[in-house]
Amino acid sequence: MTEAVAKANYKWRVVDIVVAAIIAVASGVIFWGWDIVCSAPLALFEGVTPGFEGLLNGFWLFAGPLAAIIVRKPGTALFAETLAAFLELTLGNQWGVGGSLTVGIIQGLGAEIAFAVFAWKKWNIGTTILSGALAGVGCWAYYWATNPGWNGLRVTWYLVGSIISGVVIAGVVVWYLSRALAATGALERFESGRSKARV
Repeated sequence: MTEAVAKANYKWRVVDIVVAAIIAVASGVIFWGWDIVCSAPLALFEGVTPGFEGLLNGFWLFAGPLAAIIVRKPGTALFAETLAAFLELTLGNQWGVGGSLTVGIIQGLGAEIAFAVFAWKKWNIGTTILSGALAGVGCWAYYWATNPGWNGLRVTWYLVGSIISGVVIAGVVVWYLSRALAATGALERFESGRSKARV
């Protein structure tokens, strides 16, 4: 995992925009599909302990970290998570604008902060995990703010669950997915693909 610091290149190319958008669209469809089937798992986890359902939030958090670790340009995580959330909303779900687009923007900001902290120069599994974790914090912050009746225990469990889910799904899984894509040669036009041999 020597792929720690890469030379900063902040200029977006057409291919960067296209690939980030493709990732966002695919993610948005997955978000929407998860919207359809998530009610039973959410109810089951909430039945264990209110707030425990935060462990399932990672299925809505991965677009930003995945696009960012592949495209590696400032704003990629925010762009992809926002576009994915917009598509999820457009396709229609039970969450509405707040529970889709607004929370998506906040999650995207959280995911982006992880890369911004290192001035968009550090692209490794640690930063990707941090991105997933902060996306989870963003998700938690929205739902805490919009559910003032939650007690302290539920708020805590939801935060812990959202972070764990973000770390695992939007962090670890995303990192290894990006490495698997790089190994196929599909990312040769990106530093994330050309650097696969150094990981």
